[in-house]
Amino acid sequence: MAAPFRLVAGDHAPVQQTSTTCGSASLTIARMLANPAFAQWIRDGIRKDARDGDVPDAGTEAQRFAAYEQVVASRTNALVGAGRHLQLPWPRALGTPPWGAMNELEYGATDPQADYDVTWFRHRGRVGLEHTYAALRARVRPGRPALLYVGNAWAPRHVVLVMPPTGEQELDVYEPSVGRVVDLPQHAFVERRLAVAGWDVPWAAVWADPHP
Repeated sequence: MAAPFRLVAGDHAPVQQTSTTCGSASLTIARMLANPAFAQWIRDGIRKDARDGDVPDAGTEAQRFAAYEQVVASRTNALVGAGRHLQLPWPRALGTPPWGAMNELEYGATDPQADYDVTWFRHRGRVGLEHTYAALRARVRPGRPALLYVGNAWAPRHVVLVMPPTGEQELDVYEPSVGRVVDLPQHAFVERRLAVAGWDVPWAAVWADPHP
């Protein structure tokens, strides 16, 4: 049986492999956290149905991760997404749409009992963002990470995966542009000074329903 895949504060993880696959990378990491056998294949090339003596798949961890990013992108941006759900198609050059990410999270990338939705909060004031951050902390649990869309004042430009905090961090975040687990402090969120891959403004979250 494959050992669970875990990420904690300060850990290194795979880096997004193209300039537009931050969302796909985050969703691939979410699936690795939820599915130990899938994580073992990404990391070591060992398939779920492998038997003693089988040769691992060729290639490196980065190559397998890059290949699966494209699989994810093909689902999140297509007319028919994960779970065979119809969704608005979206140009892959523009990154991962929240509705496609939501289907990916609900169908295979997280706790199968979790229901996800999309919430936009770009125009909330300081108090509103304080409540949003508190809600983010409450909704993120083991097996139920969230996708956070960040950008500038005009548009969302980057996607990260938010996980429960470890160590001294307020929230753990897999930052795909550098492949590292970093902090997401409340003051930076509320003040719109995130400095995540050069982007400061929190725009939206794809997060689990707070109820079991």
